[in-house]
Amino acid sequence: MNTTPRPDHVTGMRCTLCGKTYLPGEVDYVCPDHGNEGILDIEYDYDAIGRRISPHSLARDKTCSQWRYRPLLPVLPETPAPSAVVGWTPLYENPRLAAAVGLDTLFIKDDSRQPTGSLKDRASALAVMKAREAGADMITTASTGNAAAALAGMCAADGMRCTIFVPRSAPRAKVAQLLAYGARVFLVDGSYDDAFELCLAAAAEYGWYNRNTGFNPYMAEGKKTAAYEICEQLDWQCPDAVFVGVGDGCIISGLHKGFLDMYRLGWIDRLPRLMGVQAEGSDFLYRCWEAGADPVSFPAIRAHTVADSISAGLPRDRKKALKGVADTDGAFLRVADQAILSAIPELARATGVFAEPAGASPLAGLHAAMAQGLVRRDTTCVLLVTGSGLKDVDATIKACGAEPPIISPTMGALRDVLGKIERNQNHKR
Repeated sequence: MNTTPRPDHVTGMRCTLCGKTYLPGEVDYVCPDHGNEGILDIEYDYDAIGRRISPHSLARDKTCSQWRYRPLLPVLPETPAPSAVVGWTPLYENPRLAAAVGLDTLFIKDDSRQPTGSLKDRASALAVMKAREAGADMITTASTGNAAAALAGMCAADGMRCTIFVPRSAPRAKVAQLLAYGARVFLVDGSYDDAFELCLAAAAEYGWYNRNTGFNPYMAEGKKTAAYEICEQLDWQCPDAVFVGVGDGCIISGLHKGFLDMYRLGWIDRLPRLMGVQAEGSDFLYRCWEAGADPVSFPAIRAHTVADSISAGLPRDRKKALKGVADTDGAFLRVADQAILSAIPELARATGVFAEPAGASPLAGLHAAMAQGLVRRDTTCVLLVTGSGLKDVDATIKACGAEPPIISPTMGALRDVLGKIERNQNHKR
């Protein structure tokens, strides 16, 4: 049993399957009545929180990181955060992309600007803090790459050791990050789900602190800070819809938690519709949502998609993800890999934001939502870009359709190539 002291604004942890509640520290990760499936939701004393933080106090706060919301996070006041600056990423309005997709107003929340290049830094920074509170000296996770890189980076910034399990198929750029940060890395000859199960077993056997999404209840609490930033950056005006790529389901459930927190505190007067975007080859949640099925008993699928960060055959936070979409009258959208790849240059050329496939998937999902009549022209939408395009440059080159020409360093060579390009363009016309 974890005897770690609890923050006084955290009242308990509730099982999302059976509703049973526990005091913080009474169990380490999940409800013991359901094996590894009993994911817990952190509960708060919102009256106490409201006395410590408000939109008015935030307007005076000069902290440019997610720790400006520390009274809403389940950490002790004295626990130091990793030195890397996490959060407070920019929110851009882009009329040009809005007009191209048929909207009046469109915003891009750019979490590719995090220290390790993905939204997962929000959760991993919190994981390192909770590991310190638990007295751990080793922290572990399984990941397709971004959560692993985020954990490795936050551990490096904090001086903590970590052990990482990633599928052998993980993009080399993400593996390179892990090695650069000094993580101990194991490439698992199997899927993300295989790596996840191995990580669970290893953490249990060796006593490592387990950061895994959909198992450690604090990960959604870190990710929810993106919702706070969206509303604060919009002057506490809630958008109508937020689009996000979905794999394991922890980001979308974290967004739901963040918007709920603000609603319960009276900072916003409604919740945005949460629009979860899945790749055709990794569409467990879309299938389950469309069928109105029980996510706990729904059978796993065999996942395969170019968007590795949202590839999951059995999403670990599936129940909370489905609840977040249902509670906000949102939807799950299924898009083809080609639509995701096409969204990479479309997003980059219209906004200057360079996203990996999973980070560009919200734009592909927005196109699908417009085609299906789920979004009107006057709907204010936010696309949450969760990861940098530098994470997977091979996918980007594929998306752009051709390698650049190689030429001799002469004007004659340049004129020849430009002439060919012009002739090809005239032929296409």
